[in-house]
Amino acid sequence: MTIESKGAPRDLIRIALDAMGGDFAPAETVKGAVQAARTQPVSLLVVGDRDVVEAELAKEDTAGLAIEVIPSKGKIEEDEHPVRALRHKPESSVAVATHLLKQGEADALVSMGSTGATMAGASLILGTLGGLDRPCLGGPFLGLAPKTVVVDMGSNVDCRPALLLGFAAMGCVFAHRFLGVENPRVGLLSTGAEEAKGNRQVLEASDMFRDSGLNFVGHVEGMDFFTGKADVIVCDGFVGNVLMKFTEGLGATMAGYLRTLLDGKLPANELDGFVSRVWEVNNLPKKMGGPLFGVNGAVVIGHGASRGDSVAGAIDTARRCVELDLVDGMRTELEALLSEAPSTD
Repeated sequence: MTIESKGAPRDLIRIALDAMGGDFAPAETVKGAVQAARTQPVSLLVVGDRDVVEAELAKEDTAGLAIEVIPSKGKIEEDEHPVRALRHKPESSVAVATHLLKQGEADALVSMGSTGATMAGASLILGTLGGLDRPCLGGPFLGLAPKTVVVDMGSNVDCRPALLLGFAAMGCVFAHRFLGVENPRVGLLSTGAEEAKGNRQVLEASDMFRDSGLNFVGHVEGMDFFTGKADVIVCDGFVGNVLMKFTEGLGATMAGYLRTLLDGKLPANELDGFVSRVWEVNNLPKKMGGPLFGVNGAVVIGHGASRGDSVAGAIDTARRCVELDLVDGMRTELEALLSEAPSTD
């Protein structure tokens, strides 16, 4: 597949946005693109069904903004099998956006759509970094612990111990480069801090982690997201996604409860600000998106329920990944980290 775009000034970072992905697409994805183009040094390649995307853009003030529509046909739904859908819908928005990144027409890809389809497309079209079987989703997910990286947050629900070791290495590179953490401490999420506690997956992975070159601090518990015991907390995607969705629900419920409790006791503007901050400390992925670690390109996957400001936040995360040269840095540092790990054959 060959896709041509008109190009953008090279002082701007080019972001390919899957405009059809997400619960509120394309209205909110287009709003996010416009917000990002107005406030960030980026140009947007907005990929989607031309007529509907242009209709949404017509509702916005886009004068002077670096926004270009790249036509595609259809989208991959959440309930479709990712690989089969990519084969049957090669011109879908996420497929076209991924090819833009592969061909060098874009510097990064952002999608609020199907996590499985975005991950499968990135793996098949961009390829994975050497030494890795699968990519994974990672990053901070709690505003109360903004420098604690969690991997995996939902892309791999069944993981061999060796796969967790690769996740840990990528999480360390992200913590170091993106968050500025020197020599990140790695913990395995378990049911107790003792070495003998945990399921078979955790116990087997723990032995591998101890023999690796990682700064492994042992098992950590759910409470340790708040204690600072580890900078990178590793779990499979099943557990990580449950944790993320739980905190999202808790934040929304707590915000509503506090609004009811404090209504009439605080000025309306102060109450709104307070409730907003309560929501934010529990919803970092929804606000900023999560990088897909381990593929040959900067890919950020946002929350499906993202509104325009969250789409703009995910675009900003992608911009920072490009500015920090995260993928090349991850490739180099990952090779060094994995060279010290035990064989996984």
